[in-house]
Amino acid sequence: MSVRQELTAIIFSLMNTAIGYVVVFVGGGLGAAARHWVNRTALIYLGPDYPAGTLLAAWFAFRGEATTAGQRLFLTTGILGGFTTFSAFALDTRLMWERHDVGAALVYVGASVILSILGLIAGMFTVRVLLS
Repeated sequence: MSVRQELTAIIFSLMNTAIGYVVVFVGGGLGAAARHWVNRTALIYLGPDYPAGTLLAAWFAFRGEATTAGQRLFLTTGILGGFTTFSAFALDTRLMWERHDVGAALVYVGASVILSILGLIAGMFTVRVLLS
């Protein structure tokens, strides 16, 4: 086994342990803070109608070949996951589409949208019942 293969095996092993969770946790916190900063800055300079925050997903998607697996875990799952879960949803859909798994992509989009709306309705109903 080459040194590169050994390092790759170690990285994947670490990502499946607590270190991987810590990396995602830290990245998620940074992503959430970055999202708040981008939202406030975009509101000041671009107004309320421009979705500047979601543009970062494309930048990370096209820079993936220049990063290691650990860096991608930190940047995409951590920072982008904290920055906007919709970016993760869109990226997953795009990857399925690129793999020509169109049926799965359509089911994923439909189920995600319908289940999220139903979850919202159920949550609002629960809160109304508990508060009434």
